[in-house]
Amino acid sequence: MPEEIYHQTPAAAVAPRKKLIEVRNLVKYFPVRAGLLQRVQAWVKAVDDVSFFINEGETFGLVGESGCGKTTVGRTILRLIPATSGEVIMDGENIFDYKSSELKKMRAEMQIIFQDPYSSLDPRLPIGESISEGLRIHTNMNAQERYDIVTEMLTRVGMRAEHARRYPHEFSGGQRQRIGIARALALQPKFIVCDEPVSALDVSIQAQVLNILRELQRDFGLTYLFIAHNLSVVEHFSERVGVMYLGKMVEMAPRDQLYSDPLHPYTQALMSAIPVPDPTYKRQRILLEGDVPSPLNPPTGCRFHTRCPIAFDLCSQQEPEFKDYGNGHYAACHWLETGNQGASKLTPDNIAARKGRDAAEKVVH
Repeated sequence: MPEEIYHQTPAAAVAPRKKLIEVRNLVKYFPVRAGLLQRVQAWVKAVDDVSFFINEGETFGLVGESGCGKTTVGRTILRLIPATSGEVIMDGENIFDYKSSELKKMRAEMQIIFQDPYSSLDPRLPIGESISEGLRIHTNMNAQERYDIVTEMLTRVGMRAEHARRYPHEFSGGQRQRIGIARALALQPKFIVCDEPVSALDVSIQAQVLNILRELQRDFGLTYLFIAHNLSVVEHFSERVGVMYLGKMVEMAPRDQLYSDPLHPYTQALMSAIPVPDPTYKRQRILLEGDVPSPLNPPTGCRFHTRCPIAFDLCSQQEPEFKDYGNGHYAACHWLETGNQGASKLTPDNIAARKGRDAAEKVVH
């Protein structure tokens, strides 16, 4: 990660803040339909009983493999897609209970920066009109007032006022993502879902966009849900981090605590894959065997047990409790129930033992 990226103040040094967003037991299932009458045959369990909170002015990072449900969580919180069950509390109110008038007001306070800067802008509209669309819907401003805000937002993200009259195809990917940020900021929201906002950009452009997001958070007091694959970016940008696997939250902790002492075996495997910019440093990679199970038919018990080198009988029979193991460090692993946090650590020995067991089972079968 380039040096110029702003490093967040350690979470331990941040004064306690009130909760802005609280997600409680969020569930989102997608129906699978088949047949002439398109009856529901099965359910894709994209998000299954996920709970977490985001403090006011905080950046909460959400990481995991593709298909684990990260983006679905973000879109469900914003009510871009309806939840199957659960609650999202904002400022003490469940936004899933909002009617149309209340929902419209909420839309002005919660925005999203989309992953793809190419498809998220209407190619037929000048970018100034795309940015001002929310202002036309949610305010009574006249055209000049809207234009003034559009030019101010463009300037804040490092672009020029005359760019407002140009079309999306005239800009690079990094510039389009800046436009997406300006559009999200136009209504001065409290909360922004950043859905992998830098994954489609070059590394040098990623640093610029992240610096812009950090400056805007400092100046406007924004709260972010930062969804990403890149664990290095999340480490630099987030104060607390949640790790998802197959629709479940498996670990959540302050950033420094999570990266220095991951408790869940899946988190340990993810951390072992982070590149280290030091050719003399030799990191022990943890290579997980097998593929991610289908969310159509997730495993019983702990959903990670089919790939976990240290899984035992209970892991396949009973779902582990997602609980606090001290200082806000939450995890869901049966090994942690023994009271020995070191019991959940992956080592070359227990990985080799797992491979030996799998080979023996193949011979038997």
